[in-house]
Amino acid sequence: MWKRMRDMVCGVVLGALVVTGILAANAGDGTPTDGSRGLPFSPQNLMILKQARSILELYHVDGDKGPGEKKLFYGAMKGVVGATGDPYTRFVEPEQLKEESIEMEGQYGGLGIYIGQKDRKTLVISPIEGTPADRAGLKPMDEIVKVGDKVIVGMDQNEVVKMLRGPAKTKVRIWVRRNGKDQLLKFDLVREVVRIKSARMEMLPGGYAYIRLVHFNQKSGAELQEAIRTAESKNAKGILLDLRNNPGGLLNAAVDVASLFLDGGLVVGMKGRVEKANDTLYADSGKNTRLPAVVLINEGSASASEIVAGALQDRKRAVLVGKKSFGKGSVQTLFNLPDGAGMYVTIARYYTPSGKVIDHVGLVPDVKVEGEPQRDLKKDKQVQKGLAILKAKTKGS
Repeated sequence: MWKRMRDMVCGVVLGALVVTGILAANAGDGTPTDGSRGLPFSPQNLMILKQARSILELYHVDGDKGPGEKKLFYGAMKGVVGATGDPYTRFVEPEQLKEESIEMEGQYGGLGIYIGQKDRKTLVISPIEGTPADRAGLKPMDEIVKVGDKVIVGMDQNEVVKMLRGPAKTKVRIWVRRNGKDQLLKFDLVREVVRIKSARMEMLPGGYAYIRLVHFNQKSGAELQEAIRTAESKNAKGILLDLRNNPGGLLNAAVDVASLFLDGGLVVGMKGRVEKANDTLYADSGKNTRLPAVVLINEGSASASEIVAGALQDRKRAVLVGKKSFGKGSVQTLFNLPDGAGMYVTIARYYTPSGKVIDHVGLVPDVKVEGEPQRDLKKDKQVQKGLAILKAKTKGS
């Protein structure tokens, strides 16, 4: 069951445990009375909620064209979940949940951009390589302030995602605030079907393999393993693993990727309030390459990227080069609800093998190198530094 939780699909037992705990809780200030046990809120607060709906229906100027039961209910659910103040704990309506499931399988329609929220700001974590957002020049830590004519500052992340996505060949205009720029930047983009191939490999001069991993989805482990095998068949001397602007993805995919560099042993620890959320995940044995490795990270490396980079750094398996990572080190599990909707709930935080906290902290590289990813790797300062470290490690081989 826990493996399914790692894949962001909630098991029945834990789901029942948590939901029961919620239903047994009282939203009021005191201990729940016998009459209110099993209710999501105290009888008094439920009455106020009922009264509020009646007022809207009776007095709102468009009350006769009301949003309807389902929209009101979903709005209330978003409010309940949003009250946690955690941008990664969120309620997702059925259609949106279907879209996100497709994305994790490696394909979806939109701009090819991953976003996150900090201090009520919608920030670009990273654009996906080769997508409209990437070609337009969007960068990690750009703050999206407008989509079309609508200001989105403070808006729920799910709503922002809905505005950014849409059918292929449709247009959308976004405005971003970028550090160092006085004016907002305007981007006119055309949506397309985004197909995500996790890994690509190319050989660099001197016999070193450059492998770019853009996401952690269900196919990432297998695709990276194929890339490593190809590199080994070409007698590569070392691997430069590029996790820059990789926003993460599935936890089990991070373990699969780490297993290609580690011969067993601890990858990541998780600690939460519920006992079943406390876990330690280990690399598989016998799958790993023995080639020397350097890992590139930057401010767009988040979540699963930080798990892999942190494990390889702590266990002295690779040198980290680049800039400090994003700092998204929490575990979200999907709780499926009876109507097809779902709740992603932060149930734990990640810890690297040495016990370092990732969440809101990030990883500091062993070798700090300023700069941004370049299409021409010869002009990429971080790539060239990583390559120099690999050459020093393999000198004489």
